[in-house]
Amino acid sequence: MKVDIHPEYRFVVFEDASANYRFLTRSTVKVDPSKTVQWDDGNSYPVIQLDISNASHPFFTGQMKIIDSAGRVERFNKRYGARKKAAPAKKAAPARKAAPAKKAAPAKKAATPKE
Repeated sequence: MKVDIHPEYRFVVFEDASANYRFLTRSTVKVDPSKTVQWDDGNSYPVIQLDISNASHPFFTGQMKIIDSAGRVERFNKRYGARKKAAPAKKAAPARKAAPAKKAAPAKKAATPKE
């Protein structure tokens, strides 16, 4: 490898404060050296704050959790109101009868050369 062109690859603790979840992994992300945490092995590692992780994401948790940081949900509900129940679906139209198939024209005989 060339010297001084690759970022530093080190251990970092990622923390999802909303779910009180932390995990230790290696990363090249730039960190603030003043923010560190004592890990279970006794070493101190830099910390990266996460807004969402697998511990708080609805896809992984199976729970619907609305994170509303700017009042977007309230503004939407105020503007458009609560969602109304859908009208009952109409019955499907009866199937049409298939048109009778046309008879194929008889095949023409190939012309034979005259002698």
